[in-house]
Amino acid sequence: MKLSKTTRSILPAVLAALGLTALPAFAEGSSNGWWDAAWAHRQPVTIDPAADAGLTEATGPVTVLVRLHEGNFAFSQAAPDGSDLRFASEDGKTVYPHQIEKYDSLINEAFVWVKLPGIAPGAKTNLFAYYGNGAPTAANKPAEAYDADASLVWHFSGQTGSPTDATSNGSDGGSPATFSEGALIGGGLRLLGAEPVTIKENPALNWTGAATISMWVRPSAVNTTNVVMSRGEGGERFRLLLDKGVPVVEIGGVKSSGGAPLAAGTWAHLAVTAEAGAVKVYVDGKVYGTAQAALPALQSAIILGGPAGGGATPFAGEVDELEISKVARSAGWVHFAATSQGTSDAAARLVAAGAAEESGAAAKEGGHSKVMEHIALFGDIAKNMMFDGWMAIGLCCIMIVVGWTVAARKFIYLNSIQKGSEAFLRQWKMISSDLTSLDHADAESVRSFGGTADPKTQKLVQKSPLYQIYHIGSEEIRHRLLRDKERTQGLSGRSIQAIRAALDGGLVHATHKLTSGLVFLTISIAGGPYVGLLGTVVGVMITFAIIAKSGEVDVNSIAPGIASALLATVAGLIVAIPALFIYSYLNSKIKEATGSMQVFIDEFVAKMAEFYPPAGESSPYAQTAPNDKVA
Repeated sequence: MKLSKTTRSILPAVLAALGLTALPAFAEGSSNGWWDAAWAHRQPVTIDPAADAGLTEATGPVTVLVRLHEGNFAFSQAAPDGSDLRFASEDGKTVYPHQIEKYDSLINEAFVWVKLPGIAPGAKTNLFAYYGNGAPTAANKPAEAYDADASLVWHFSGQTGSPTDATSNGSDGGSPATFSEGALIGGGLRLLGAEPVTIKENPALNWTGAATISMWVRPSAVNTTNVVMSRGEGGERFRLLLDKGVPVVEIGGVKSSGGAPLAAGTWAHLAVTAEAGAVKVYVDGKVYGTAQAALPALQSAIILGGPAGGGATPFAGEVDELEISKVARSAGWVHFAATSQGTSDAAARLVAAGAAEESGAAAKEGGHSKVMEHIALFGDIAKNMMFDGWMAIGLCCIMIVVGWTVAARKFIYLNSIQKGSEAFLRQWKMISSDLTSLDHADAESVRSFGGTADPKTQKLVQKSPLYQIYHIGSEEIRHRLLRDKERTQGLSGRSIQAIRAALDGGLVHATHKLTSGLVFLTISIAGGPYVGLLGTVVGVMITFAIIAKSGEVDVNSIAPGIASALLATVAGLIVAIPALFIYSYLNSKIKEATGSMQVFIDEFVAKMAEFYPPAGESSPYAQTAPNDKVA
């Protein structure tokens, strides 16, 4: 909800009058620098050069990689595709252009490039990542995340065919490429040592004496001389080589000095800067080699990963984040790129995201519920659910519907018999002191407890199993007393035993009615987890079969299938856990009702033996009402 100008103008005074002095930001330009209150959430991003002692000079204009993951960003509160993501300065006055290389809200991973004016060695740079707007205004164009000196930027993420340029120069690839998932930053380029990748001719890539090449490489082997990049026309040629793992620049027969070789199978940052007749080679942000040679003025296509020649073979391995600039970037720029784009602890300290904050508007509206966040996450997981998983979840849903229907009906039934039993026991207390006060030949007298219960009470009492047992006992007594109209014979021990058997039979029938349907809850308790586990096992098995068939083993290919497979087990537990609690509660109430019936039977038999003794024994009835007769 966006507040009107009038509301925003009077709200601080109203809150102050109420004693609320800590006011959140409700609009642009507020005291805490909230950029736009239409964005409900923000998180600070701090770039701290002090965390990297190697940064000794300013970078100049730089595009910073911001890594977002589950540990530092609330994906569930942002748009599923990251379209509401914005980056603004600490004071909320400047919006920084950004480009999303990858945004996956299912596995909670994103790589975002943010353009900043520069990073100084001795000062922190603070900015905020804003998100949480259901209808955001248009963002900057992605290409604006790079300055005018960037001639080419290849990310390689989510691409097919030829690599595409992330700048506005259109410096795309001129030949098909093989891409890999799970490179250093999202996707990468896989060079197999056979077919190099061509970068088409483009005026933006023309060299006029200065240039910078920056890339990440992971060589498959370092036992030969490999061509990482080359460019040439006429008699001029530029080559970037790995001479048995040693990065070397070769220009017109002049080679740069070298150092320790790179390790096979390990990512390393390579950069080359050329300016004023001098070439510098950087490895992981540090000067590695130099050469006194002028960069030739070339306009031809650039070959990445070849070609062979001069005793060198095409490069075999992976490449990520290739960037070519038409100026010589500073040593600070190179060092910052090498450190911030890596995965070391220094990179995590250099660019760090802080705790999320909520705008005043979001706080007033309640923000995003954590429950809704989890529900939305389950929805994302379900998108990858396979047919077998849906079968397991469907069966679990059937068990939930059946089990909870039985439970609801049982709750209603137990509640009604509890009220009926309470009403019955109040009536029983009045007549239990003299069972003979009831005319057992009169059914209406039995139903009304000798006329003491009105019709409403009778209707309530008849729901109680105690009343059913009482009615059985009354009928049994009536049948036997019909043969003894003078009530002189009483009830023999054998008759009392037979009546008790009839009462026990009523107890069994009442117990069966109480426990009917509980089997569906026990099926849910025992079967739900097994059905869910079956869906999970089958889903995991199919996921691994697909991975084995495709040959791609990385978290992006495994995580969605495993997560969706585990959803079946969650469904099974959702069936079983509530069913277990409901069953335990119902079972205790049923035991309580059964115990009450057993106690009532014992009391009824005892009263019956007292008031209807066999001939020759005294009875309280004989003293109180000796002349009463059965009609």
